[in-house]
Amino acid sequence: MAALRTAGTGCPWDLAQNFSTIAPYTIEEAYEVADAIERRDFDDLRDELGDLLLQVVFHARMAEEAGLFGFGDVVQAITEKLVRRHPHVFGDVGSLDTDAVNALWDRIKAKEKGERAARRAIGPNGARERSTGALAGVPVALPALTRALKLQEQAGKVGFDWNDPLAVLAKIREEADEIAAELASGAARAAREEVGDLLFAVVNLARHLGADPEAALRATNEKFERRFGYIEETLATAGKTPEQSTLAEMDELWNKAKQREG
Repeated sequence: MAALRTAGTGCPWDLAQNFSTIAPYTIEEAYEVADAIERRDFDDLRDELGDLLLQVVFHARMAEEAGLFGFGDVVQAITEKLVRRHPHVFGDVGSLDTDAVNALWDRIKAKEKGERAARRAIGPNGARERSTGALAGVPVALPALTRALKLQEQAGKVGFDWNDPLAVLAKIREEADEIAAELASGAARAAREEVGDLLFAVVNLARHLGADPEAALRATNEKFERRFGYIEETLATAGKTPEQSTLAEMDELWNKAKQREG
């Protein structure tokens, strides 16, 4: 990476990049790692983990060029964090069960968050000041479903939470009824805004059921692709395309695809 970023002899594309332009690739590579795991393709996982590691190297190299930190500092920081957050392994806390470990982890993270907030209040290196409330530390750049989940988890830790999945389900029905009312009155714009509230409530239900919303939606996306693929293949066998077919025909094939899956 140092060679790629060397002016005059390096790669023009790599030289033109900065933290902001590389960030989308970092997110993309993380998703490709998750995809390889989902497919249980471990040869691909090896390659994708390398691509993700390259992102760490790239950011660290740009930081080193700016006099901020280097790759070694990144490794040292995560090593210190792992030791600090596992006093039951590396310290003298003693053996703990899973619940106690999770509680200890949360206390240590809260302490670290407070220390980071204090540093940011000073504003070193022009860093943006961030909230110090219960929702501080939830990255804005997270995918919307994941960020909704994290926000709800943080709010739940201070008691702002439903205590019953059925109550969340009732909230979903309430949000759906509000959308229906907006549509009935011709307020399409207001209905669109209510969709966000509905999605947020659905994420909350997933959380209460122990399901990761991103993983759940990813699985449903794959299911949709698989079933629609069956529709296309079946129509092609009959010499037709979806555009040449009626919705009723495709709906019937969709139901057959569901039956094939059991």
